[in-house]
Amino acid sequence: MLMKTTSQSLTEQLYGRFAERIRNRLMAPGARLPSVRLCAQQQGVSVSTVVAAYDQLQAQGLVVARKNSGFFVRDTAIHVPGSTADIDIANSATKNIASPLVGVNAQAGDASGSWNTAVWMASRHAPVDATALIRGMFHTVSKKPQPGMGVFPSEWLDNAFMPAAVRKFTSTQALRSSSLQYGEPKGDISLRRALSQKLAGLNVHAVPEQIITTVGATHALDIVSRTLLRAGDCVMVEEPGWAVEFARLDAMGMRILPVPRRDDGPDLEVMAKYCEAHQPKLFVSVSVFHNPTGRCLSPGSAHRLLQLANAHNFHIVEDDTYSHLAPEHATRLCSLDGLQRTIYVSGFAKILAPGWRVGFMAAPADLVERLLDTKLLATLTTPALLEKALAWCMEQGQLRRHSERIRTRLAQARARSVKLALAHGCSFESEPAGLFGWVDTGVDTDALAQRMLDEGYLIAPGSLFHAQRTPGTLMRINFATTQEAAFWKVFARLRDAMK
Repeated sequence: MLMKTTSQSLTEQLYGRFAERIRNRLMAPGARLPSVRLCAQQQGVSVSTVVAAYDQLQAQGLVVARKNSGFFVRDTAIHVPGSTADIDIANSATKNIASPLVGVNAQAGDASGSWNTAVWMASRHAPVDATALIRGMFHTVSKKPQPGMGVFPSEWLDNAFMPAAVRKFTSTQALRSSSLQYGEPKGDISLRRALSQKLAGLNVHAVPEQIITTVGATHALDIVSRTLLRAGDCVMVEEPGWAVEFARLDAMGMRILPVPRRDDGPDLEVMAKYCEAHQPKLFVSVSVFHNPTGRCLSPGSAHRLLQLANAHNFHIVEDDTYSHLAPEHATRLCSLDGLQRTIYVSGFAKILAPGWRVGFMAAPADLVERLLDTKLLATLTTPALLEKALAWCMEQGQLRRHSERIRTRLAQARARSVKLALAHGCSFESEPAGLFGWVDTGVDTDALAQRMLDEGYLIAPGSLFHAQRTPGTLMRINFATTQEAAFWKVFARLRDAMK
């Protein structure tokens, strides 16, 4: 609640609260502010106070008013559809997102469901702002555990072997050799050898020459996209899926084809129709502990998916970011395919050192040089010192033992978090597994997210994980940060108030 002070009026406090969230992208472009009366009720102030605060936000260009609709966060990059000050972008530009759930052919009167012609729909909302969660990692909401975060708490990752590894490679001679000249273009050879051995344990066979190190897994995904795609190309991406991937591909000018993610893998019927209609060049998939649902690919679905890729000549990027949390025998497309049409991507930010930014890809032999050219144009090489330190951690078995400890701790946290979620009236859309839970709250989680911010909690509403932002009742939770009853009590109180 806002409090009267001598230094700031209630209007100034309310304006400042919304302005900070908008500028830090904790409120995404296109998000609707609470109605004036609802905001007054939530904050315990008068309607006139809210009107004055909203007027200040509009005067500063942070929000726009839509007649008979309310106030919406303004995107400085694109105009807001339907606002009193802007022209509807749907009349002048075609969006890059296609939905399998809306019209898939443009032939008037054709009700057959044919996928012969696409209808590219302009979204009524701005594209999902993936930076909302990312910025939340750098703009501390409060000191409370944050349920919307996509990483482990820093205290979980703290260990003694990482500093020892860095010290080993910062002696005078070692530091000179790794700092005063560029590293190997593909990455440090000791790390690539260690990665080759690790992948063999997953039944993914890649020699060091097929492996390229990157500045995190996201960089690897970007290299693949820039190598294989051109603006206007069609890319299939799982939905719900990683918000950053939707936003990144959209920014590159790709046409995004959302593929519903089922219990056993992607919806292959939708994919087949996309292939017939649009000839997509790429499919981006998380086979193991899919984000946000936690689902894993089944062998049967994997086999049929690879058949589809061969028949329609598209590549598959398998993002195995959560490999350190999963059993080695989990089904992976790269294992079945032998790195023919598949490209394996992973990294160590989630399990070991977010600040080191070490990722990698393993690619078909005939693509390696093209991918390397793209890396060289962007970054030249990657930091050899940290790559050598990571290789040592792997060779000494430190990373393996650390991962085992994290998995044990996560299993305990997951059990507590699931129990609390169920006790507070939630249900799970999929079997809880891995780091994330896909939870049905029963209320609009976009609206809930703003109320939770008032209590110091950043949550991840389900709309963030869709190509077109559509409010819903789902949210993604981090099991490592939702195992305390305090969060669930606040959640239940605000949810019940919304109901």
